[in-house]
Amino acid sequence: MMKADIRQAEIRQAQTEPVLLPKAGAPLAIELRHLRYFVALADAGSFTHAAERMFIAQPTLSQQIRRLEGIVGAPLLQRRREGLRLTTAGHVLLDASRTVLSIVDHEVNRTRQAAGLGQQRLRVVVPPRLPDCLAVEAASALRSAAAGAVAEIAWMESPLDAEFSLIRQRRADAGLGWLTTGPEALPAPLDAMSIEEFEPDVWIPSQHAAARRGTISLDEMVRMNVIHGPRREEPGTYEAWVRVLRTVDPRFEFTDPPFRHSLPMALSFAATADRPTALLTGPAVIAGSRPALIRLPRPTATQDMVRVGLEDHPLTATAALVWNTDLPRPLQQILFDTADDLAPQAPSAPSPPARCAGQEPAAIRS
Repeated sequence: MMKADIRQAEIRQAQTEPVLLPKAGAPLAIELRHLRYFVALADAGSFTHAAERMFIAQPTLSQQIRRLEGIVGAPLLQRRREGLRLTTAGHVLLDASRTVLSIVDHEVNRTRQAAGLGQQRLRVVVPPRLPDCLAVEAASALRSAAAGAVAEIAWMESPLDAEFSLIRQRRADAGLGWLTTGPEALPAPLDAMSIEEFEPDVWIPSQHAAARRGTISLDEMVRMNVIHGPRREEPGTYEAWVRVLRTVDPRFEFTDPPFRHSLPMALSFAATADRPTALLTGPAVIAGSRPALIRLPRPTATQDMVRVGLEDHPLTATAALVWNTDLPRPLQQILFDTADDLAPQAPSAPSPPARCAGQEPAAIRS
């Protein structure tokens, strides 16, 4: 019998196989595949997409999820017009499933390594809006540390929130992101090593009084429209900085740009706005670096935009390497070594321009 025929027979059998509920007192029969299917479904948000990711037929996935709900004895999903939504029981099982699968995967990797069959694997998240110079240094340092430990790096590009949920939920092992509080405030089982403190760039019209001083206060900034965002790309710093700005004006809200195409486009919108408008980036430069002037060419824009500093540096975030403490010790050692390599060293002689601060943009063309 051909493989395709065998596969079709398996699908027909799965579709017709009855879902048997456990008898009272019967032992649970949850299998790892049930948990993998459930996690894939929760992440994908639909049976169609989850089935594609798991390379199984959609009816088979539906049948296995019904079997899982029968074993648990409670519904795990609510099927709504706008999509699937986890029930309270579903959220509990999702967290437990991620924990179980992460432990199993790590222990299988350790077993394979002990048998000489493979390398340990470290899944690392790098947010898309991370300053290029920091991302490049971090990637280089991680690869060097992993090569010395004979480990494989699996790269992931995704935003990280203030709680580093991707890592806490074991969908990733480590990540380079922003701390807006101290490392001690991270939820268990996370740990972190701080690298360097960064702050956003602030761009204002050159006619603004603060442009002549080279710095702007929060009080002056909240009286303007402030373009920043969207939130989904840098949720941790976005929310932290809104809280700071609301200490000055409780009704403050950022203005999302109509496009997040590029800095030049965002600056063009700010320069041609109907009322004074500032542009606030995500963490972009080492705190305290010197601002510079940028000019938008006429007649495309009617004003110059000037990069200024924030008085007293009230909006800062610390670049940090964050990881799950459940990682095997050799993988954690890779992260220790990487963070040590990235942390600034005490200068013994006149130092060159600060990393990330010296990358002055060229003339912006919108």
